[in-house]
Amino acid sequence: MAIDYKKELETAAKNMILVHEPHVLIKMIVRMLVQKVKITHAGILLHDQQRDTYILTVSRGPSGIKIPAGFARIDSDNPLIRFFKEHLDRKFFEFSAIIYEETGKLLKKKIDEDTKQLLKQVLYQMEIFQAVVCIPNYYRDELMGVVFLGEKKDGKRFSAKEIDFFIAVGSDVAMAIRNAQLFSELQSELDKKYRLFIHTTVALAAAIDAKDHYTHGHTARVTNLSLEIAKKLGQKDKKLIDEKFLERLHISGLLHDIGKIGVPESILNKEGPLTDEERKKMREHPLVGAAILQPIKELEDSILGVKYHHENYDGSGYPEGLKGEQIPLIASIISVADTFDAMTTDRPYRRGLSKQEAVEEIKRVSGRQFDSLIADALIELYAERKI
Repeated sequence: MAIDYKKELETAAKNMILVHEPHVLIKMIVRMLVQKVKITHAGILLHDQQRDTYILTVSRGPSGIKIPAGFARIDSDNPLIRFFKEHLDRKFFEFSAIIYEETGKLLKKKIDEDTKQLLKQVLYQMEIFQAVVCIPNYYRDELMGVVFLGEKKDGKRFSAKEIDFFIAVGSDVAMAIRNAQLFSELQSELDKKYRLFIHTTVALAAAIDAKDHYTHGHTARVTNLSLEIAKKLGQKDKKLIDEKFLERLHISGLLHDIGKIGVPESILNKEGPLTDEERKKMREHPLVGAAILQPIKELEDSILGVKYHHENYDGSGYPEGLKGEQIPLIASIISVADTFDAMTTDRPYRRGLSKQEAVEEIKRVSGRQFDSLIADALIELYAERKI
């Protein structure tokens, strides 16, 4: 059955757009060429900008022909690379490609000695890769890579239609690879900024901890315990907890007490129970924290944990008296972790409970103060000696 190359090209182009990982994209392209045109093997030499070298990124074919990825590296002054960089393919051939058989015929014609030597070296490079066709991948005027193709499995020559298909794919490949690289670079930049943001958040959390002399390390402990509880919940229901949720919870845990910046140190460090007025001031910290973070749109979900981590399952908490499922999951998790740490921390006016005593207390108020699902997760973590 004849291949509809126009249709195959459209399908390949659509698929390429969807892939943002360069290595995955290249593997997909090579697999498509080998399977659709039924060639013995294929591979892509991809430009490494930092080293200014071309590396065999993917090679597909049977053992004995397939070359291990990364095994072959050729410099920019390699004859094969020079041939395409200087656009000699356009000078000597009607195709923007090197065809081994056509190049051999060209050597028999009257051409200058320098060109003849270069063409011989190009053929030698093609023999190394057992390639009968090499296709350049240009992005604008930059040589992004070179696709090399082995013989057809049926031993026949490539038709003009097939060569046209390879060249068209090569053009799309260059664009797709560049897009994937740009996406990868953008992701790398975002990851750097995210790490910087986390480091800044940790520093801010440390500043909050330093303000309250009696809860040193509280933020880190609550954050770590919240993440452990969430992972335990995720083991039971993978739809409930994913990586994005854990990221948001991490940030929310680190910032859950940021509103204490607005609470006087005389209240935070008071050596005794608070008065009604002082308690009222202390209870403002979730709203103050949410107000501080509200301008940062990216923290929209994390703010829910900051704002509502003092809400109780039975509606008796603050600041809004939310009840049951009205309380965001992120806040319910931090609530349990926050209370557990508060109960097990020494204060000037009382000694902290043991972990077992704190777990028993959480078990007692489960379903009233806490979501029983989350309370059970903490109880299980304690039983497994993970806290």
